[in-house]
Amino acid sequence: MLGRIIVLLVLILVLAGGGIVWFDYLNVIDARTVLAPLYRLIGREGRTGLPVGDDEFINLDAERLAIRLEALALRELDMDRRDADLEIRLAELEQIAQQLEEDRRIVEEMENSINDARLSAENIERNVEGVSQRLTNMPPERAVAIIMAMTDDQNAISVLRKTEEIALRDGTGNLVPFWLSLMAATEEGAARAAELQRKMVLDFP
Repeated sequence: MLGRIIVLLVLILVLAGGGIVWFDYLNVIDARTVLAPLYRLIGREGRTGLPVGDDEFINLDAERLAIRLEALALRELDMDRRDADLEIRLAELEQIAQQLEEDRRIVEEMENSINDARLSAENIERNVEGVSQRLTNMPPERAVAIIMAMTDDQNAISVLRKTEEIALRDGTGNLVPFWLSLMAATEEGAARAAELQRKMVLDFP
């Protein structure tokens, strides 16, 4: 009977020790500091951190809460980044809208200037030349957008011809072919460019 009791006690101690080691391995409890001598006997190092008391257990709820707080912080940073990207995009769209509004105003001014000067050939030439010079000094894409926005094909043709005339007179590069090629890069622009070229050929003096 005494032998059985001893065997059972040894078995209980082995199971208890194995359970402690297993829970320590799962980070449920911190037993490696307390059991450091035992770990050294089996050829493993004990925990090198600060000693943990016998009654101190790893608080799994606190760890879960910390993980959730970290995830929320990362999500907040991501939302802040997205908000910043949206603000930048909104500023770009506002700038584009302002540019389009300015181009529309320029088109109206140009066409009104040409239409108002129709009674005088001299005024027409002067105004068309002014429009041509303004377009020549603009970036090509913007100049093409303004020509595309002109509702009167005759006004657009007058500006294109005046641009060719000025280039020939001053010995500078003729931008009209380049403008027409940029215009033809889109389906809508290709139809408009073809129509302008057709009318320029038919009305050529």
